[in-house]
Amino acid sequence: MRNDLSIYRTHAAHWWDGSQRFLRLLQNLVPARLSHFDQVVGTWRGMAVLDLGCGGGFMSEALARRGANVIGVDPVEAAVAAARAHAGAEGLAIDYRVGAGEAIPVADRSVDCVVCVDVLEHVADIDCVLDEITRVLKPGGLFLFDTINRTMLAVFVVVHLGEGILRLLPRGTHDPAKFLRPAELAAKLVARGLSVGPFIGLGPRGLDRRLDFTFGRLPSVRIMYAGHARAAVAT
Repeated sequence: MRNDLSIYRTHAAHWWDGSQRFLRLLQNLVPARLSHFDQVVGTWRGMAVLDLGCGGGFMSEALARRGANVIGVDPVEAAVAAARAHAGAEGLAIDYRVGAGEAIPVADRSVDCVVCVDVLEHVADIDCVLDEITRVLKPGGLFLFDTINRTMLAVFVVVHLGEGILRLLPRGTHDPAKFLRPAELAAKLVARGLSVGPFIGLGPRGLDRRLDFTFGRLPSVRIMYAGHARAAVAT
């Protein structure tokens, strides 16, 4: 089975305890993602930010610690429960909600920024999700994202090597047919009236003390890439 999202439900109770290698990798991706997003945003303080596909809350908590007013949305109820519990223990006021990207439980034009990482390559209906993101963004709001490029290299690295040989991810996590080429994603965003910024490459840059990969910017977007787009300003 490909694009097996049951893994997020199965391992939700272990989101923060460090016992699952693929969850440690997701946590290790947060600094790399934010090092780019911080440059785009400038300051997060006071911003209404939607973390779409928040899982157990790695990105949501990082954004809240930067001063953002965070809404975290995820379709996996067990992951949202884990996120709520951890945020409560950390004293972080994050508004977690159960919901899918195809029907985001957030009002029209209500958020300054949508952050969507490790999500677009998994959704059931990418066009519906992008419609919903556009709907909830305020005029001039930012969409920050990363996803996986649909290239032979990405399929080899992420699926055959990452899932099959090194077992960095559970088998079946990804469906290569759902990977998105940068030009395809850019065209979809432009069609919805968003202006698209440059894409950057992301990927492994080193190892930590547990011999897990750490991540950073790469010169190529052939495997994984991040970017941003801005909604039109109301006239």
